[in-house]
Amino acid sequence: MSNESIEDLEIRLLIQGVREVYGYDFSTYTETSLKRRINLWLSHSQFANLTHALSQLLRDPLLFASLLHGITVKVSDMFRDPAFFVAMREKVIPHLKSYSFVKIWHAGCATGEEVYSMAILLHEEGMQGRFRLYATDIDETVIHQAREGIYPLRLMQKFISNYQQAGGKASFADYYTVTYGHAMFDSHLKKDMLFSQHNLASDSHPGEMHLILCRNVMIYFKPDLKARCINLFDNCLLPRGFLCLGSNEKLPENLLPAPYENFDARLSIYRKSYV
Repeated sequence: MSNESIEDLEIRLLIQGVREVYGYDFSTYTETSLKRRINLWLSHSQFANLTHALSQLLRDPLLFASLLHGITVKVSDMFRDPAFFVAMREKVIPHLKSYSFVKIWHAGCATGEEVYSMAILLHEEGMQGRFRLYATDIDETVIHQAREGIYPLRLMQKFISNYQQAGGKASFADYYTVTYGHAMFDSHLKKDMLFSQHNLASDSHPGEMHLILCRNVMIYFKPDLKARCINLFDNCLLPRGFLCLGSNEKLPENLLPAPYENFDARLSIYRKSYV
């Protein structure tokens, strides 16, 4: 048996064991991405190969948590893709203002930068006290970090540049306090946020939403899991609500339970139509 065949067998055994012991089903992730991330985790571990790691992974929840952290993608920035947030400010939020109160779901929020960006944007557009942000991720470790809202100070220069390009109306430094080489975002932003662990592959949705953001998450999923996610989002998105994907992601028409308007094709912003 070739080394590649052995590696594939090890990964299949890992997927099966994780599903049975922890309830996470990584068979719904694309093979190439999953294999790359498992091997990256393995290269930073104490184990010579996945066979040596497998039995301990299935007995040690803390070790498995480190693997889960390695498998799931954590790429995020404040006001990442500034053009997207310009569109939010100029095109989407004016519609949200027509409601007395709006609920927004950040699915796959990673370490929370997008959630804080949205809170800042809504505050600057005069929606204080009229919104709730629901932020979820499969990885409890990053949910804890997102809830804390503390980021390395070395990232602020990039965050400030993104904020300015996104049409920021204040000084970005007004939103955080510097402490011990980190930026701690203000509590008045956090009071409108609810962070929780959530598995898109198995859990139900958090309730009716006016806006759902799941940007650059489903690109790592196989078609069956993508279809489940889209159905999940559709079930909780209110008519005339907005669904936002990553700029390189498109909403496949053959999977849509209801008609959607291509609200901004360049930025993959969709609006649910009345049935």
